[in-house]
Amino acid sequence: MPAPEIDLAWTQEDGDLPTTLVAGSAPGESGVSVRFVRFRDGLHLKGTIHQHFICFQLARARFDCRIGSQTLQHEPPPGSFAICPAGIESSADAKGSVDVVFIAVDPNHLALAAAEESVLEAQLMERLAGSDQQLLGIANKLVSECKDAYPNGSLFWNELASAFINGLVTRHTSRPQVPVRGMISKEILDRIRDYILSNIGEPIEVAALAKIAGRSPFHFSRVFSRSVGVSPHRYIVHLRLQRALELARSGEAGLAEVAVRTGFADQSHLWRWVRRVHGVSLGQLVTPPA
Repeated sequence: MPAPEIDLAWTQEDGDLPTTLVAGSAPGESGVSVRFVRFRDGLHLKGTIHQHFICFQLARARFDCRIGSQTLQHEPPPGSFAICPAGIESSADAKGSVDVVFIAVDPNHLALAAAEESVLEAQLMERLAGSDQQLLGIANKLVSECKDAYPNGSLFWNELASAFINGLVTRHTSRPQVPVRGMISKEILDRIRDYILSNIGEPIEVAALAKIAGRSPFHFSRVFSRSVGVSPHRYIVHLRLQRALELARSGEAGLAEVAVRTGFADQSHLWRWVRRVHGVSLGQLVTPPA
């Protein structure tokens, strides 16, 4: 799951594109990307994008905003933010020059984080205006890291990204009043997780997980991916990596043994997954810099 990019139609007052001061995402699959943009004399943006995006406005300006059917005209203080969930059309217009930090979040990463917190079916709430100093602080750190070419490394970036997503899950999601049909329940997910962890060093077939859920393998895979944000196979890898890191950091086994005990073919197989997901070597993940 690569980091999302922010895809909006935006211009400043003269019709030119705004100036992008900082943009990017560290290596790995953090699910978060940042773009720090300066609009001169006016801001105009509109779009329906496939990622969640959170925008922090850093200078006082008069905004005319719309997210879905909600509209608001206001002059929020610097540091205020808005949240537009994926798939919802949004637009904003503002007078005067303004700097904006956009954070894009992969919906699958948000769904997985929600599943980890046992809040399946969590839905990111639309917000035309609000304040969250913790998220603003993390957003500023993400901008700083990106601007300076990630001086603290991919691992630090990924930790910031996880903290940002977890903050969204904890403070800015809701659950539908009526259970959504075609979703995995918390009880079923707990049973699946327990089964995987109990058999973490062995081959695990999707058919076995489907049996726990009482569904056909094909239907199970679709429902699981919609509920948890990743396929059953990626969820298995996710838990294998978590367990491998715990064992490696405990020092109770060498890396080759850790790989075998957590179901990877060998140390090289584990190394490739660590590099892909975390953007760092296995050694860096086990012993992060002080």
